[in-house]
Amino acid sequence: MMEKCVNLPAWTEKWPAPAKLNLMLRITGRRPDGYHLLQTVFQFIDLCDWIRFHPVDEDRVSLYQTLPGVAEADDLTVRAARVLKAETGYAGGVGIEVEKNLPMGGGLGGGSSDAATTLVALNYLWGLGLSVERLMRLGLSLGADVPVFVFGQAAWGEGVGEKLEPIRVPECWTVVIRPDCHVNTGEIFSDKNLTRDSKSIRIADFIAGQHQNDCLDVVVRRYQAVKDALVVLSEFAEGRLTGTGACVFAQFDSEQSAKSAYRSLAAKWRCYLVKGVNESPLYAKLRAVENIS
Repeated sequence: MMEKCVNLPAWTEKWPAPAKLNLMLRITGRRPDGYHLLQTVFQFIDLCDWIRFHPVDEDRVSLYQTLPGVAEADDLTVRAARVLKAETGYAGGVGIEVEKNLPMGGGLGGGSSDAATTLVALNYLWGLGLSVERLMRLGLSLGADVPVFVFGQAAWGEGVGEKLEPIRVPECWTVVIRPDCHVNTGEIFSDKNLTRDSKSIRIADFIAGQHQNDCLDVVVRRYQAVKDALVVLSEFAEGRLTGTGACVFAQFDSEQSAKSAYRSLAAKWRCYLVKGVNESPLYAKLRAVENIS
């Protein structure tokens, strides 16, 4: 039988899983297990997947609809719910309904964000009381980007991206282009030409303008569509790559200039007009739900 859930009205809510941008990405080394050591800056944008959770009367985690090419057992929301159940011994179940807006393989962190929202929301809905730090540790077992979405704040990241320090960066209006390709992250990080020995920098260096992405050269050599997107975006502002891509972005000084660029680009490219945010919309939603429950 399903365990007793708390805050039953909250189960009707729809929970955001926001995208992220890597405002900088340096590869400073490699661990013996093959994982790369990074320095990066994460910031969220107000483009989100949306997830609903439905309590069920049996010990079962399931999806309402699977993603194309992804088995239910491999879906990160299902894996996150099962990890949370295993960690806590919670005996109830859940059905998960995902409204997918973030592109797969785009470098925006969609799957990782979905997993983090599942951890944070079910921790609340199931009344488990796990700390953010404990949820971050669980998230790391699902993927290197999951902890920052659980962390919920714009962050300076080191290690494999899991060592996080809050950072405040301008919340710029931004245009994101999604090129018509899917970048294979594993191939990028295994490319023999990838820079793996960048010098470590300080937060002050990033703020002063050092925001290179060490994956850029490899990605544009392998993916012409990404290169083309960067060229056209750079007609309006500095075009940059997020993560390993495929998405590229440019930040603008004003909403008006961002909208002007978006209107010009949207005729030929799939693109998004978004706002950078230093607090994850997930935690704004959590506060709102707590206030009405």
